[in-house]
Formats: sequence, C-alpha cells, structure tokens
Amino acid sequence: MSVPSTSGTPPAGIPESRLPGPFEVGRYAAGLRERLREFQRVQLIGELVNLRAARTRVYFELRDSDGAIPCSAWRDDWERMLARCATQPAEGMQVVVAGGCDYYTGSAASSPSFSFHVADLRVAGEGDLLARIERLRKQLGSEGLLDLQRQLALPSLPRTVAVITGETGKARDDILAALLRRGWAGRIVWAFAPVQDRHAAGAIVRALTDLASLGDVEAIVIARGGGSIADLLAFSDETLCRTVALHPIPVVASVGHHTDRTLLDDVAAVSASTPTHAAEAVVAVDCNAARAANLAAAERLRVHAERALGGRVVQLDAARRLRDHGRRAVLTRARMLSTLTRAPEAHIQRQRVRLHQQLREIRAGSRRRLGDERALVARRALVIARKGDSTLLDVRERRPRELEQMLRVLDGHDPQRTLERGYALVSDREGRPVASASDARRDERLRVRFADGEIDATVEER
Repeated sequence: MSVPSTSGTPPAGIPESRLPGPFEVGRYAAGLRERLREFQRVQLIGELVNLRAARTRVYFELRDSDGAIPCSAWRDDWERMLARCATQPAEGMQVVVAGGCDYYTGSAASSPSFSFHVADLRVAGEGDLLARIERLRKQLGSEGLLDLQRQLALPSLPRTVAVITGETGKARDDILAALLRRGWAGRIVWAFAPVQDRHAAGAIVRALTDLASLGDVEAIVIARGGGSIADLLAFSDETLCRTVALHPIPVVASVGHHTDRTLLDDVAAVSASTPTHAAEAVVAVDCNAARAANLAAAERLRVHAERALGGRVVQLDAARRLRDHGRRAVLTRARMLSTLTRAPEAHIQRQRVRLHQQLREIRAGSRRRLGDERALVARRALVIARKGDSTLLDVRERRPRELEQMLRVLDGHDPQRTLERGYALVSDREGRPVASASDARRDERLRVRFADGEIDATVEER
C-alpha cells in the first residue's frame, strides 16, 4: 500500500526507527480504506446477533465459535434484502452474507471503525446458539429439572425477599415501585450482580449460594430488562439453570420482555414477563386492599357488637381503642427494631456524628456569646470613659471660660464703668436717685457721685 507523502517539510520521526514516515493520519487512513476495499469480495456464514437499525444504516454482528466480525448495510439495501428473504432474519439465526471489507476513516470529532459491508443476505436456518439452547432445554427436561422449582410453594405474604439484579438497572426501581404500591412492609435483601457479560452467570450462581445460607429468605427474584439473544445468553447458562432448579428457595425469573424466553424461565418456579409482575408474584397479597378489608370487617363487627350488647358499647370501644393502640405500638417498635438491626453500626455512627455536631455547635455558640458579652462590656466601659473625660474637660476648661465670659458681661453692666466714662450719679440726701431736672429743683441739697468720689451740691437755680 502506497501512502502519499505529506506536503511541506514533515516533522522529524523516531531516530532509532528505520520505518518510513511519519505520514499524516488522514492520508494513511484513506490509503488503508482503499487497500481494504481492494480485498476480494467474499461470502460469510455465521449467527446474526446485536441487530440494530440507525437512520441510514443497519448494523449487526456475525459470530461463530471461533470469532466475530462487525457488519453493516445501507438501510435501502437492507430492506431490499429482506424483501427477497422467505424467512425474516432474527437474532440467533444463521445467515449467509455477501460483501467486502470497508473502513470508516473517522474525523477529528468521530472515531474510525471497521465493518464488513453487506451487499446481499440469505437466511441459512437456526444458528448454533438457538440449537444449543434447545438441546440443553431437552436435556434438563429429561433429567426432571424443569419441574423441581414448580413443586416449591411461594408464600402469599413473605417477610424477607431477595432480589438479584443489576445495581443501576431499571428493574430495581420497577420492583421497589410495585412492592410499594402493594403496601408490603417486609425486608428486601439485595444481591447485586452483572446481568450481561461472560461473568454474569457465575456471579448470579454465587449470589444464589450466599442467599441459600441466610436461612430467612422466603423467595428470590432474578430480574433484568430486555435485550437481544446475545445479551440474555447468560440466563441460559447450564450451571445457572441447574443451580436454580436444585435451589431450596422458590425462584421467580423476570428476564427480558414478553417475547423473550430463556432457560431460566423454564427451570424457575414462576416466570414473570416484567419485573413488576415478578414483584406481584412474590407478594401475592395486596396489603393495602387487605388492610382496608380488615378495617371494614372490624367496623362491621363493631356495629354488630354495639347492636347486640347495648350497654357494653363503651367497654367495647375502650377495648378496641386499647387493641389499636397496642397494635400500633408493637408495629412501630417492631419496624424501628428491624431498621436498627439492619445496620446497627451505621445507626450508632450516625448518632455519634449528630452528637459531635451538636457539641461543636454548643461550643461555638458559647464562644460567640462570650465574645459578644466581652465586646458589650468593652463598649460600655469605653462609653463611660468617654463620658468621664467629657465631664473632666467640662470642669477643667469649659466651665472657667463660661465664668470668665459671665464676669465680662457683669463688668459691662457695672455702673462704675459708666461713671469712669465721665458720667455722674445724682441722688438726694436719702440716696434716692434724681432722674430729672424738676426733681433736682425740688430738692435743695443733692449728692453727686463721680468715678473717684462723692460731693455735696446745692441747687441755686429754681
């Protein structure tokens, strides 16, 4: 295969390697695609599995005991091939396809892929996969293993149910929802295991063995959603089917959809079409309806008792209330004890964490309160100190200034200051001030006060 050289100056390659290059990935991928397409076009025979249709292409795989190869065909070509087939190809059938190798080079945002491009197809008959399953089914039937589980009686209202399913699958949610709708308050033992790969059968067998040793499990549910024959192949495993057939606890199988059928459905005590139906088969009693019926019957009995006993109705009501309170108390404490016994260490750890959290909150609250009190005391002390400083400043500075200002005002109104400016104060002999000339003419003798002393005066003009 020749690969075009890169444009421009190529980067340096690995010095120790004598191989040609380096070449651009896209150019090498294009060359690889052309070389694969040059291979001779051939016919292949194998079992058809993982059939899925996209918008423009149809994808599937061809498998046999030695290997597998991915195949694809254009949607229009696939419909044309189906129109020519007398039997429609399905999962597990053996088919013959004609075509050649193809390679998708990919891009910066998509991954490359190899596939065998199919141009024609013919159904060859049932594949070895379905034939093997059918042979194993007949062998188990001849050994009487298909009837052992059906001889075990499922309890109508079990206390403990085990469920083997995938941890993240939808089957788990469907079972929980169905049990919740029926009002069942028993215990569920979860045994999570892979439900689709070559390790699934062995993991389910180990889970069944562990559940058999518990002793209090009354029924087991094995559940998973739908899928192809290849996806559900683990549930037709011989070891798994023999383990279920010989298991002492009744097993309810819920694998796939309505149309899917595995060997596990044949050997289990009950074969359910969906996980919801499996939950209803395990808990055959609708607890909500039974409780309602019991309450209605009790009410009818109470009414009949009231009519029959007359004056003892009060005693019957008291007895009924006492019975109801006792029943509720016992059930409440039983549920609490059941919850605590499932994981006592977890409950103790949860309470310990809660107590530690409360202790930290109390300590933090005490520190905050003590800090707030100290800050309040400090603020009050600061206010008192400021008031003391203000009072001391008032005594030392402001009060003397005010006294001095008052003295100046008082001095400004002193009569002596007026006399010093050249005025005189005239009064009579008794010291009464003389305010007018007529008063001065009326008095013959006056006293005149100046700034530096007093003199006696006589009025000569009248």
